[in-house]
Amino acid sequence: MFQPPVFREDRTEVMDELIAAHPFSTVVSSATGDLTADHVPLVLKQDAEGKRLEGHIASANPLFRETSGALDVLAVFQGPQIHVTPSWYASKQEHGKVVPTWNYVVVHVRGQLQFTRDTSWLLQHLADLTDQHESHRAEPWAIDDAPRDFIERQLRALVGFEIAIEDMQGTWKESQNKALKDWTGVKSGLESSESPDAVEIAQLIEERARR
Repeated sequence: MFQPPVFREDRTEVMDELIAAHPFSTVVSSATGDLTADHVPLVLKQDAEGKRLEGHIASANPLFRETSGALDVLAVFQGPQIHVTPSWYASKQEHGKVVPTWNYVVVHVRGQLQFTRDTSWLLQHLADLTDQHESHRAEPWAIDDAPRDFIERQLRALVGFEIAIEDMQGTWKESQNKALKDWTGVKSGLESSESPDAVEIAQLIEERARR
C-alpha cells in the first residue's frame, strides 16, 4: 500500500492493538487463479514459534478447495475511517485553498496461509475466538452451551487456517500533515460528531498530540 512517511506506523504493538480491536479482516489471495477476497474474523497469536493469525472458513469455500500447500495472502484490517470536511480548517476562512480528505487507520499483514482439518486445533481456535468476543458480556456464550453432537456436525463443515506473519504495514492518517490550527479544527469537528468512527479518530489525534 502507498505509505507517505508522515502517515506510516511502524510500532508493532500499535498495529497489534488495531487488529485486536478490529479483527474482521479481508483476506486477499489468488487461490482461484484470480484475485479474490474473503471476509473473516481472525485471532492474533504469538509464541516461541512467532506471530500468526488464526481463522476458519467453510470447507466448501474455493479458497480451501483450490489451494494445495502454502498460499501467500494479504490480510487487511480496517480501523476507524471518516470524511474530513474543509469547513473544519481555519485555513478555509483565510484563503479557501483547501479540499476534503479522508482520515483512516489500516493495517496490512502479509504471510503464508496453511490449512488444518485437525479437530482439536479447530475447537481451540473457535473457543479463543468466542471468548474474545463474548467475555465482556454479562452472560457470555460458550461452545459447551451447545449440544456436543451439534458442534461436531458444525466442525465437519469448517476448515481452520494459520497465517504465518511475514510483514506488517500500518497507516494512521490523522491530519498530521496539516498545520496545527487546521489539525486542531479537525479534532474539534470530529469530537462534535455522533459517528463512533469520528470519535475514535479524534481520540487518536489527541493521543498523538500528547506524544
